[in-house]
Amino acid sequence: MPIRQMKESSEQHLVIKSHLQNTMNTVQRPPKTAQNGKGPPQAHEPHNNTKQPHNQATSPPSKNRGRRRGRGGKKSDQLDVCMRPSSRPCTVAHKPVNQASCGMEMGFPTSSKSLKFAPRPGYGQVGTKCIVKANHFFAQLPDKDLNQYDVTITPEVASRTVNRAIIAELVRLYKESDLGTRLPAYDGRKSLYTAGELPFAWKEFVVKLVDEEDGINGPKREREYKVVIKFVARANMHHLGQFLAGKRADAPQEALQILDIVLRELSSKRYCPIGRSFFSPDIRAPQRLGDGLESWCGFYQSIRPTQMGLSLNIDMASATFIEPLPVIEFVAQLLGKDVLSRPLSDSDRVKIKKALRGVKVEVTHRGNVRRKYRVSGLTSQPTRELVFPVDDNSTMKSVVEYFQEMYSFTIQHTHLPCLQVGNQKKANYLPMEACKIVEGQRYTKRLNERQITALLKVTCQRPRDRENDILQTVQHNAYDQDPYAKEFGIKISEKLASVEARILPAPWLKYHETGKEKDCLPQVGQWNMMNKKMINGMTVSRWACINFSRSVQESVARGFCNELAQMCQVSGMEFNPEPVIPIYTARPEQVEKALKHVYHASMKTKGKELELLLAILPDNNGSLYGDLKRICETDLGLISQCCLTKHVFKISKQYLANVALKINVKMGGRNTVLLDAISCRIPLVSDIPTIIFGADVTHPENGEDSSPSIAAVVASQDWPEVTKYAGLVCAQAHRQELIQDLYKTWHDPVRGTVSGGMIRDLLISFRKATGQKPLRIIFYRDGVSEGQFYQVLLYELDAIRKACASLEPNYQPLVTFIVVQKRHHTRLFAHNHRDRSSTDKSGNILPGTVVDSKICHPSEFDFYLCSHAGIQGTSRPAHYHVLWDENNFTADGIQSLTNNLCYTYARCTRSVSVVPPAYYAHLAAFRARFYLEPEMQDNNSSTGAGSGQAKGGGTKAAGESGVRPLPALKENVKRVMFYC
Repeated sequence: MPIRQMKESSEQHLVIKSHLQNTMNTVQRPPKTAQNGKGPPQAHEPHNNTKQPHNQATSPPSKNRGRRRGRGGKKSDQLDVCMRPSSRPCTVAHKPVNQASCGMEMGFPTSSKSLKFAPRPGYGQVGTKCIVKANHFFAQLPDKDLNQYDVTITPEVASRTVNRAIIAELVRLYKESDLGTRLPAYDGRKSLYTAGELPFAWKEFVVKLVDEEDGINGPKREREYKVVIKFVARANMHHLGQFLAGKRADAPQEALQILDIVLRELSSKRYCPIGRSFFSPDIRAPQRLGDGLESWCGFYQSIRPTQMGLSLNIDMASATFIEPLPVIEFVAQLLGKDVLSRPLSDSDRVKIKKALRGVKVEVTHRGNVRRKYRVSGLTSQPTRELVFPVDDNSTMKSVVEYFQEMYSFTIQHTHLPCLQVGNQKKANYLPMEACKIVEGQRYTKRLNERQITALLKVTCQRPRDRENDILQTVQHNAYDQDPYAKEFGIKISEKLASVEARILPAPWLKYHETGKEKDCLPQVGQWNMMNKKMINGMTVSRWACINFSRSVQESVARGFCNELAQMCQVSGMEFNPEPVIPIYTARPEQVEKALKHVYHASMKTKGKELELLLAILPDNNGSLYGDLKRICETDLGLISQCCLTKHVFKISKQYLANVALKINVKMGGRNTVLLDAISCRIPLVSDIPTIIFGADVTHPENGEDSSPSIAAVVASQDWPEVTKYAGLVCAQAHRQELIQDLYKTWHDPVRGTVSGGMIRDLLISFRKATGQKPLRIIFYRDGVSEGQFYQVLLYELDAIRKACASLEPNYQPLVTFIVVQKRHHTRLFAHNHRDRSSTDKSGNILPGTVVDSKICHPSEFDFYLCSHAGIQGTSRPAHYHVLWDENNFTADGIQSLTNNLCYTYARCTRSVSVVPPAYYAHLAAFRARFYLEPEMQDNNSSTGAGSGQAKGGGTKAAGESGVRPLPALKENVKRVMFYC
């Protein structure tokens, strides 16, 4: 590839380096600017970042690089035009970058073996330094050899609990003899671990165990198992030490896994293990949630490699369990009525059957004999009508007679059905009144709103209370007395880790010049719209309102609409105070008919389409909200704003202001922008056209085996402001985490090979909206667990590369790929809870608190950022992990950018807990679930208004993989942030 000669800029440049000696561009860093002074930075103040970078570091191009990476696809003429250099002058003090500076191909590994994540470039310095406490406890590295053994149990056992019982019996029998006094730790499956070698490399044992799987008749059987233990490997503790010291990049997963299992062994015996957490009714009294469910308190535990060495991460947890009630009492709670005197309806039977299928019960009619059975169904007949054959001659006997004769048990409530246990071919009947639900069964289905509210009350803890509970848990677990920890030489500190943190300053926000306050500096993560006007207020001339709530009179609805219109005007929009047609009242079950009526009636007045539809919904609206969004956005092409009845009756200025913010961005406006953005002072964003992506995949809930997963990608559509986003969604295979539709090609009979996909479409959209083509990509990826980092980065970064290359030869903008995690268990607490200057009103750490040392990764580029002010409970910081960075961000650069973006979330005047593009992608994927065909949805779901969000278009890739594609969004809907 020819290298163009460029004149060298007088500014200092930083050369981007890669692990793989890739071809790179140089990037210029704008100077730091004060952000937290008494007044806002002046937009006209000079800065020395007025020239574009022109020098370039190169390496010899690979002849086969493009072919090896599968560059590809024939581009259409139309798309080629879309990505040509813009003739539009760049904003403020920037000139267009020579396209050669972006035309160099980036080398990229083809497998995880050659892939190295971005190393930490140093530590952040910006912000006010402080000390916080983290729920990490230092774990001293053992000095013993850790050995792994393979375990084979014959006959094979599916239950991990039974496996553990077998190995526990083996250890009891043979510890002092054949095991050489070793106390092994066992993972419940195939692996056994010891500190030091066993006296053998291979040995077979015979273990007899009482079979807990009961049949209907006969005593418990004693089953015999053969257990073969075979030496596999020795864990490299030196490797682990080197990794923790930051001298090796590859984590010794086997050593970490062994230590994790060792520290979980005792708790696995004491408590009910679920995932990485342990639960027990003894930790704290269970709290009733209603409908036969209860909440158990527990704790999460995981060993983690950190800069301070090995760390044991302990956090409080809660889970929902089925209450161990007599079955009749459970059914009464479930149905919410007396079941002893009334017959059950068909719908009652269906509800009971659904709730009890798969649940373990124990019989109570046989004194001390408490056999356990798993419920497989419910009889369609009442107990008094049930008969069954008692011998081979088909002699029939009623269930009532059988229990009277066999157990002297008189069934009182013969009008109730029986539980069916066993398989379908040989089902057995158990009267409800003779059964009790076995304790300790996790409930994994969806909770209703009342149960969720009750659960939140139980789990919502102030930071000080949570910290105390964590410390009590560590003391109660008494790791210094744990025989397994002692055996393996692991010592756990009982003190929370003290960590150096910094509080990043809030960014100045810019509002419209006509408002009394033209700019604003948020205080403790929040501000308001008083005396401010939206920086880009939109015009709404043609709107209508549908009232689906029976309790809202027309006069009340009209008053609410007037108040909302006034608020939109005060906030900076031009909003017609009168709807184009009178407010239309409709029943929720006629949502489609009502929407089409209002749509067509509005068209008849001046022949123009509606710009906005307001909808007043009942507070408990079932599937109405989802149906309305699906019809408006995929059928009619309407932008809609839903409002709940409770807000219509209790009109709050704050509520109206927030709704006005949502309406403005749905109409294509902007509420506020970062002052530094419009002044072109954001490093590695303001210097060259930069697009910021957010991506997420949401999966169906447990128990939904056929529903597809939904992927969503959003991308900024303005530069340098980076405030407006557009995006796309697609359905993909069930529980598939990799986003399949980032880039795709297919064959067209006329055009040949055609390229498409969400990345490509959004790049084109950015080009059309800004007149620039993106020369830098920042990609925030939500929802990825640590075990999926390599896989997701390899696949999705390659898709980004291919999408770019398909638009223009050698078009390869620099990419930074960041994973955003919220589902982790690190919590940060104020060093002194009494110090009000270091906490917000809820007692949480202050917004902007960032940690990138001690509890973070030994060598990789990650940090924890609490960007929001707490409202209730304990704030959860977001964990950002920079996996790939061709833009050479400093720690301060990416931390400040991420924190500042959190103040640009369009739906409220608060900084949010997750960077907005990732937040929007999550909301988009959630909204798209409403677009699924009705038979693919769970109609029992209930969603409040305004809780979802959507993005556009169907997907061929989904259809090709056997997943039904989502219906396409209407074009006018796709162009705006309607998901807000």
